[in-house]
Amino acid sequence: MQIRPIQAGDFAALSAQMDDWWGGRPVRHLLHRIYFDHFRTTCFAAVEGEEVVGFLIGFRSQSQPEQAYIHLVGVSPLARGREVGRGLYRRFFETVGAFGCVEVRAITSPGNAGSIAFHRRMGFELLAGEGVEDGVPVVYDYSGPGQHRVWFRLRLAQALA
Repeated sequence: MQIRPIQAGDFAALSAQMDDWWGGRPVRHLLHRIYFDHFRTTCFAAVEGEEVVGFLIGFRSQSQPEQAYIHLVGVSPLARGREVGRGLYRRFFETVGAFGCVEVRAITSPGNAGSIAFHRRMGFELLAGEGVEDGVPVVYDYSGPGQHRVWFRLRLAQALA
């Protein structure tokens, strides 16, 4: 497996597979062409042969340059359990750390136990929210009405040590 910056040409194939990779959940709307055109420095694809088997969309915060944010990560169901996600995260940590970021933030849905467990294994801490849902702290309406989210933070010094 090779991890490389995403390319404009990756967008069409990934966009077409998104909902399938998420078990039929409609998530395609979260992936935008703008990331492939304007954020290639901090967005990555995991590639086996010619096939993209995983991707990470992330960027350095414009308003808080010491922070980076992971917007979206996807791994093909056929590639799960092979450290694809971990490799993508490590590459992102190294890249944004070189830009001077000291922490990484991410969010997920409170019912996404797999994502919460993955982030915790990667060293992310759960941040306090405004309430609790499914046993985890949430920020209410973070992604719109009724769209509560779990906030994560990772200190890069700890992740890169």
